[in-house]
Amino acid sequence: MRLLGKPEWLLRWPTPQTGMGIAVSLFALHIFTLHLLALGQQPNASEDQVKAAYLLNFAKLAEWSQQALPDGSSPLVIGVSGGGEEFLKILKAVVAGRNIGTRTVAIKPVSSEEEMKSCQMVFFRASEKKHTAAAVETLARAGVLLVGEEESFLRQGGMINLVRDHGSIRFEVNSDALERSEIHFSGKILALAKAGSTTSHATASSAPVEGPRRVERNIPPEYPEIAGRMKLTGTVQVEAVVRPDGTVKEVRTLGGHPLLADSVARAVKQWRYQTAPKETEEIVKFTFGPQ
Repeated sequence: MRLLGKPEWLLRWPTPQTGMGIAVSLFALHIFTLHLLALGQQPNASEDQVKAAYLLNFAKLAEWSQQALPDGSSPLVIGVSGGGEEFLKILKAVVAGRNIGTRTVAIKPVSSEEEMKSCQMVFFRASEKKHTAAAVETLARAGVLLVGEEESFLRQGGMINLVRDHGSIRFEVNSDALERSEIHFSGKILALAKAGSTTSHATASSAPVEGPRRVERNIPPEYPEIAGRMKLTGTVQVEAVVRPDGTVKEVRTLGGHPLLADSVARAVKQWRYQTAPKETEEIVKFTFGPQ
């Protein structure tokens, strides 16, 4: 992936309206099994859940060098520098039960540069602004994906930055910093940005858009009950790895709200495509509109 050395592509992910804060927070607590009522009353709780989902997706889409992430089944470690216990609990809930390949995902707080070097990704909270520049400089070539949430993070050498813009969370990428770190994202990340910013249709769920390999049997995804109560809409994009016999081997989420994406992934896993000489990768988009 070759981009200019400045933030030039982004994905927007809407956050809930402020007026819905208490209700949305209660639903979010149910989803992530968080038993912290006080957290649910904080206005930034839903934003933290969105950021946690981003971190998990970055971990799924990133490609580390053999030295930074050797073969095996050791956990992929996401470190969090700064912030409070609330975000750690939210992030742990988001990654619970999820694997990346054969690896589990581990979450831990980090404060020293040595602790950060033992991670594959470090998320710098805005509260760590004074200490971020030195840490980023030390870790620039250590094979650690550096993600922040403060306006100057990319100028300091950070790799991905999560920022709030007109009620949405978006991310920006410093491609030069990624190149130096030898951490790569496939070209599919550009499709992810496009899918994430697609405007929802004001209709019931639309028909899926398939890739070049014909779908012979498809099962439409179910609209999750909890998603309806939260009034979630939007476009999901997944990539299906299809065997030569037409069965789906694996489904990878490229974009969309985690609740909706899980529903689409479960449905696509049951699809059957036309046979082909070799294994292929097919892109599927599905839009959930107001019910």
